Amino acid sequence: MLKSYLGERMLYFTTSNAQLAEQINVRTARLQKEMWLAIVGPASDQPTPAAALVVGGMNDVLNSQGYTQAAWWNRIPAAAWALLFSIGIFCNVLIGYFVQDRSAFLLWILPIALAISLFLIADIDCPLRGVIRVYPQNLESLANSLRSQ
Repeated sequence: MLKSYLGERMLYFTTSNAQLAEQINVRTARLQKEMWLAIVGPASDQPTPAAALVVGGMNDVLNSQGYTQAAWWNRIPAAAWALLFSIGIFCNVLIGYFVQDRSAFLLWILPIALAISLFLIADIDCPLRGVIRVYPQNLESLANSLRSQ
């Protein structure tokens, strides 16, 4: 079950299809429930220190998925985006107003730098879409270690 769960988590990070990601979340939730029931039953029948470690470890596995999901759901608020854009526009207006020689090079430095910065912030804020992709290197190394055993 843990290998199947690991495969689902890796697939979630590598897909860009929102519908497929939702299906993966459903399968992940089912696997989480099955793994938890497989651990809690024997641990409650024979509460030993080793069983407590196994329950704690499984709890950490399930919590890590929850923490990742919460980080992906907690996006930059609209008010912060509005503030970023208004500061950008205001700074560009001030630069354009106060540039004495009206050099085209100087007039384009700030807008281009600002556009690139906002693009990168927006791209990082949308992990399932965009140019910057998060690769699950830690999950890949765990899968490799499980295959070797």
